[in-house]
Amino acid sequence: MSHEVSHEVSPEVGTGEQPDWAHSFGGVVDAYDRARPTYPREAVEWLVGQQAATVLELGAGTGKLTALLAELGHDVLATDPDQTMLERLTRNLPEVRTIVASAEDLPVGAQAYDVVVAAQAFHWFDLDRALPEIARVLKPGGHLALVWNTRDESIPWVRRLGRIIGTQEQLDEPAAVLADSALFGDVDQATFSHWQQIDRKSIQDLVLSRSNVAVLDEEGRAAKLAEVLAFYDDFGRGMDGMQLPYVTRCFRVPVAPRDEPTGDSDVSDQEANGSGPSDGTDTDMLLIDFR
Repeated sequence: MSHEVSHEVSPEVGTGEQPDWAHSFGGVVDAYDRARPTYPREAVEWLVGQQAATVLELGAGTGKLTALLAELGHDVLATDPDQTMLERLTRNLPEVRTIVASAEDLPVGAQAYDVVVAAQAFHWFDLDRALPEIARVLKPGGHLALVWNTRDESIPWVRRLGRIIGTQEQLDEPAAVLADSALFGDVDQATFSHWQQIDRKSIQDLVLSRSNVAVLDEEGRAAKLAEVLAFYDDFGRGMDGMQLPYVTRCFRVPVAPRDEPTGDSDVSDQEANGSGPSDGTDTDMLLIDFR
């Protein structure tokens, strides 16, 4: 596996609006869990770091990334808006804490996490609401980490597959929107290469796990599967399967420093508001001498 790191700003991400596709995965949880690829260990180390950290994962799904985060020793709270997906995550990783929540409304305390991470999910977020929430829960010096597995469509047969199954879940570039936000600092990027072994059965699960297919009716899904199987059979791999190449694209951005109280003043809040002890010179207090 290889990677390269850059500090370039990419084209702007989309609007951040959540189409219905974003909430379609619960109905295909089995196919999703079986078919979706994992992530390179080196990518996860780059995203989160090699020192144990407190990590809030957004859109955790069935736990493809979560498993690696836990394996690396991080303290993870996994969130997802879909209860069904989280139930599968809990079955796969019973030691990981979970909570049903969206990126736009995080029921956790301020400045509580070293890292907030999202895999294959950032393009579903309402960024106007999600980015302030993410910044709120990050500790000073903490960072947001984003990752996508994208098929390597520089290879002709992979590009043909993409035309059949759709590309809307491929990477939406986040760097520009993060760079334009006063909530975050400079964006770092890295890419990693890896492969997924697929066969005639698992390629069907891979297709069924896609949001654009999950929202189809039964007839529509059957037609799409038939199209993909015709492609697979024509490609001639048979029972031996094929290696589906991925480029894992990673983004890491620190939360911007917050304005903190200076602590230079000895005046309490009560005194600053005029409700503290009086020296007796104000006219609102009657001093009685009982000597």
